[in-house]
Amino acid sequence: MPLQTSADSPVPVRTALRLIGDWVGRLGRIWVEGQIAELTKRGNTAFLTLRDPVAAVSVRVICARTVLDAADPAPTEGARVVVWAKPEFNVARGSFSLAALEIRAVGIGELLARLERLRRALAAEGLFAAERKRRLPFLPGCIGLICGRDSAAQRDVQQNAARRWPAVRFRVEQVAVQGAFAVSEVTDALSRLDADPAVDVIIIARGGGSIEDLLPFSDETLLRAVAACRTPVVSAIGHEQDTPLLDLVADVRASTPTDAARRVVPDVTEQLALIAQLRARAYRIVAGRLDRERAWLDAMRSRPVLADPIRDIDRRQEHVTALTERGRRALAADLDRAADDMGHLRARLLALAPSATLKRGYAIVQRPGGGVVRSATGVSPGERLTVRFAEDQLSVTADEDTKA
Repeated sequence: MPLQTSADSPVPVRTALRLIGDWVGRLGRIWVEGQIAELTKRGNTAFLTLRDPVAAVSVRVICARTVLDAADPAPTEGARVVVWAKPEFNVARGSFSLAALEIRAVGIGELLARLERLRRALAAEGLFAAERKRRLPFLPGCIGLICGRDSAAQRDVQQNAARRWPAVRFRVEQVAVQGAFAVSEVTDALSRLDADPAVDVIIIARGGGSIEDLLPFSDETLLRAVAACRTPVVSAIGHEQDTPLLDLVADVRASTPTDAARRVVPDVTEQLALIAQLRARAYRIVAGRLDRERAWLDAMRSRPVLADPIRDIDRRQEHVTALTERGRRALAADLDRAADDMGHLRARLLALAPSATLKRGYAIVQRPGGGVVRSATGVSPGERLTVRFAEDQLSVTADEDTKA
């Protein structure tokens, strides 16, 4: 029932604040939606200012750090959130606040959180790995193009591709690129193009748009279909700042549809210029090699051995003749020295031979057995002896007087 007060019987401030606190406490826990205008962390507590973007009013929210950290994605200033909180009125300060028990992102924040969870799951499976991505063919014979019906993306891709290589061919699959049927139509078109052996590369193109418009190109069904394709897939969704998950799964990411045409189709003018450069480079290399070989041949031909072969033969002959004369002189000198040595040795032998002594008048007395008589006392009377001279010998008989 209402509190009865008057100017004559007012209630103290403390009573009014206590009654307000009691009334606020009876509200229970409620869900509150708003935008985070300010976020402060102090120790294990977080303080948020939750603002109503329409009425321009705000309320203070207090929560534990664990509640703030449990939110996915993490709340930031400017994000829209819903807070499950218990209203509280501080009687001592006369202030109202919300004690948050749970915080959830809503709108774009909740959508981004869902996409982030999908991105982490697919990354863990290896669908974004660089080693599984296929290289684009140098000059595709036929390009599969998935785009919206009569879209600017289709015109950008085809016109830029034809400008770069006029003979390029396309197989176009026009599908819904946003809305409820976009995922199924794009996936079916992708399957048809991937089954066509004439299609060498597939481009999925769409113009820019909001996150909600580009959401089909982050759908798990489409992403797994792209990862399973045998044909290389190029993602050309939106503008440079748009990054749907298809960009991570596709083999090549193009920032715009025009960039996709540039990446898939080579420029015929650039290729002709490159061929001309390579031909000129090859000509210079071959000409340089021929010049070096010609210079080598000229140097070889200018060498004396090839310019006048007989001169080298004569020089070799003179060398052989000189060696022959040198060998003859060396041999003659060796023979002369050997002859001198033989003469000296012969003279020494003659000087030491017994015959030389006998020629000087000496004689050798020998017994019949060849023994030499060295003393007269060793000869018996009547013993036959041989007296040997330098030229001949004489047989004698010893007598008695010989010993005397």
